[in-house]
Amino acid sequence: MNNNFPACWFDLIETSGCEFDVADRIARIENAVARIERTGTEVFPPVQLRYRAFDAVAPEKVKVVIVGQDPYPRTENVHGKELPQAVGLSFSVPSGMTLPPSLQNIFQELADDLGVAPPTDGNLSHWANQGVLMLNTILTVERGNARSHSGLGWQDVTTATLRALSSQRKGLVFILWGNDAKALKEHIMDVESRGHVILESSHPSPMGGSCYRGFFGSKPFSRTNAALIAQGKKPIAWLG
Repeated sequence: MNNNFPACWFDLIETSGCEFDVADRIARIENAVARIERTGTEVFPPVQLRYRAFDAVAPEKVKVVIVGQDPYPRTENVHGKELPQAVGLSFSVPSGMTLPPSLQNIFQELADDLGVAPPTDGNLSHWANQGVLMLNTILTVERGNARSHSGLGWQDVTTATLRALSSQRKGLVFILWGNDAKALKEHIMDVESRGHVILESSHPSPMGGSCYRGFFGSKPFSRTNAALIAQGKKPIAWLG
């Protein structure tokens, strides 16, 4: 392939009977993003982090999938430098940054669920290192403009990823927060025959009170680990 999409994930999708040419679709999206950037518009995350969710976890290592919407569109001043919050892992931000509201609520639920103090570091790479695929449905966004790349076709790539992963792996836990993530449930294949577990709730965002409509109290972290342990798998050390 002529882009940075990992070959192992490309092969997984290709061998699962995808209905479209994955390489062509990604190339078209990449060309569209490049045209946008040539106008001077900033696109997040930086190109080297665009496929970080895939780079961080090989298909055969995935145990849990957390589905987000699109990357954070904001920046933050850290030690005199304006840096993007988006790092290519859904919900994660660089160490030292202020926690976005959704991540604050995720950490509050983690604390309540596991009976621990809420984490303060928003870098979630230690989750990815343990087999958590932290996948945004849309992989790029323009600075200050949430969902600005919803029409570029990223959803085709990410839904194909879910279909391929769920049809070829066994016993995965899928965490779907919010309506956008829940809408992807139909792309999780062979749930019963392959022993997948799907955990759904409202989104952790405080906007519109979403976090109070089923996210708080949903215990996704302990339920995920219970499902993994039941399959003889090592649980996720959510605190690192």
